Amino acid sequence: MELSPSLYHWLVRPKWFSDMYIGNILKSNFNFENKTVLDFGSGVGSSCFLLSPSGYMGVDCDSKRISYAKLLYPDYNFQMLQGDKIPADDNSIDYVLIISVLHHISSEAMDNYIKELYRVIKKNGRVIVIEPCFFEKSHVRNRFMSFFDKGSYIRDEHEYIDMFSSCFQTDVHSKYSQLLLYNKIFFTAAPV
Repeated sequence: MELSPSLYHWLVRPKWFSDMYIGNILKSNFNFENKTVLDFGSGVGSSCFLLSPSGYMGVDCDSKRISYAKLLYPDYNFQMLQGDKIPADDNSIDYVLIISVLHHISSEAMDNYIKELYRVIKKNGRVIVIEPCFFEKSHVRNRFMSFFDKGSYIRDEHEYIDMFSSCFQTDVHSKYSQLLLYNKIFFTAAPV
């Protein structure tokens, strides 16, 4: 069962959760002041409040979630993906945030999105990724994620890194457990 945008916002990604598990990572590793940020797969805008509205663009393929995000955060820019095209100019984005999105997208579809990310990101920009990840010797968490997560494409570290290898140089910053139930990987990708 797919949760409505409002239930998702209140139950799955409330502000306190986003601030604790995503905001702390972002704030301690990056300076977003006066930067353009593309929130790829922004959904209901769960992470936008961590950033300035002036340089923010959230994109998603779900029109209901985009509409809800616009209601919640009217000062922020939310747009629909246009097929597999990102509505941004070439070399216009300093940072791309991808937070718990890739595990919902097939590798074939991601091939096109990777090319688009490469097109829109500035040459000194960074893609910032935080995703559920299968860890070796973490059988209980791996099974939990497989059973409960709606994403059909949870990958291991090498699969995520390989996804970006055609256009980006990646750097794994950390692998950790979130709420004792999820394995997460945090990495960045820089255009080559």
